[in-house]
Parts: sequence; C-alpha cells; structure tokens
Amino acid sequence: MRKTFLALLFPGLLLCGGLSAEETEEKTELTDTDKQLIDEIRTLGGQVLELAQNDSRLTIAFHLADNEIGDDHLKPLARVSSIYSLNLRGTAVTDQGLPHLSGLNKLVRLHLEKTKVTDAGLPHLAGLQKLEYLNLYGTEISDAGLEHLVGLKGLRKLYTWQTKVTEEGQQKLLAVRPDLEVIPNIRKEKIKAAAERKRQIEDLRQQVEEASANIEAQTKKSEEAAKQAEELKKTSEEAQKKAEEAAN
Repeated sequence: MRKTFLALLFPGLLLCGGLSAEETEEKTELTDTDKQLIDEIRTLGGQVLELAQNDSRLTIAFHLADNEIGDDHLKPLARVSSIYSLNLRGTAVTDQGLPHLSGLNKLVRLHLEKTKVTDAGLPHLAGLQKLEYLNLYGTEISDAGLEHLVGLKGLRKLYTWQTKVTEEGQQKLLAVRPDLEVIPNIRKEKIKAAAERKRQIEDLRQQVEEASANIEAQTKKSEEAAKQAEELKKTSEEAQKKAEEAAN
C-alpha cells in the first residue's frame, strides 16, 4: 500500500532508483516480544535504535559496548523480527556466533570488521538475501570464503581490506557478480598505482628537462657575460694604448 502511494505521489521515482526495495516495503510495529528482546540486548551491552520515526526496523550496535562481546551475546538477535543494520566491529564474535544471524532476512548492513570470523562462518550468511553491505575488513577471510557470498543477490558493497583475499579471488567473484563493488578492488588499485607511478616519472622527467634547460640557459648567459667582459677588456686595453701613444 505504501509503495503504491509513493509511486503515485512521486511518479518515476521508483523507476529511476530513488527508493530502494527496503525503503518502499511496508513497515510493521515492534511486537511486545521484540521490545523484550531489545531490552535484553541493551542489558548485554548493545545499542538499539529504530531506523527512523516512521520506520521500526532496528539498527543494533555492539562495537561500543563496555564489556567484551562474544558469540553468546548474539543469541537474542535470532528472535528479533526486523533488524536493518548490525554492527559487531571489533568484538570477539567468531564463526560460532554467525548461526544466530542466519535468520535475519531483513538485514541490509552487517559490520564484521576486526572480528574473529573466518571462511568457515560465511555459509551461515547465505540466507541474508537483502544484505547490501558487508564489511569483513581485518578478518581471516580468504578467496575460499568469497565463494559463499556469490548467492547474496542483494549484496552491493563488500569490504576486504587487510584480509587474505587475493586479486585472483576478487576477479573470480566479480566475474559472476559484476554488479558487486569490492573495496579495495586489488586490480583497480594496481592499475591506479601504476598510473600514479607513470605520472610521477613523467613529472620527474619534466623537472629534469626544465632543470637542464635552466642550466643551459645559465651557461649561455655566463658565456655571453664572459665574452662581453673579454670585449670590454680588449676595448679598455686599446683605449689605454691610444692614450699612451697620445701622451708620447
């Protein structure tokens, strides 16, 4: 209903991509069970906020918790019906904690950077078909782990800084998922670095040429000055000679 209303109110907006599927689907109110679980999550150290005033989907963050967050802290999440974003950055979460996330079918953003997650945990994310953003920066993920992400059709951004992922692994993934942005893209970074080195070499060559031209110009000026000095000396000597002759 809401999607239809938005389409009528803003004709063409849905077609041009102004609103995502998540922004146009109907939102449900939090249930009493959800509210109880939210209190439980907050007690465990998590921060919980509704996405917007008229959007009851939840953003949950454990990365700022005072206590160490591990796999057991994720158990309540499996029973929360509408989580949009989950931030587990820098926690002690491992592969054993990821099964608690496998049923979060409304999850759009997942931060797992700087956790202890490995390739073995990624199959548990296979059901997160609305996941658009996945950050694996600073984990033990490798090329083998990327194979488990191919089926995440909604995924648009994947962060693999400081992992064991290689250029070959990235290109294999991008071959079947050209719509996916992998950050950093190792091949593009290499091309960019090569272009930057070429630019630096060209700048250095130009500087050397300019310096050589300046030296040549200064040398020419010095030679001209020396020639003028020699001519002045000669003129002076001739004048002195004439003066001496006139005196005699």
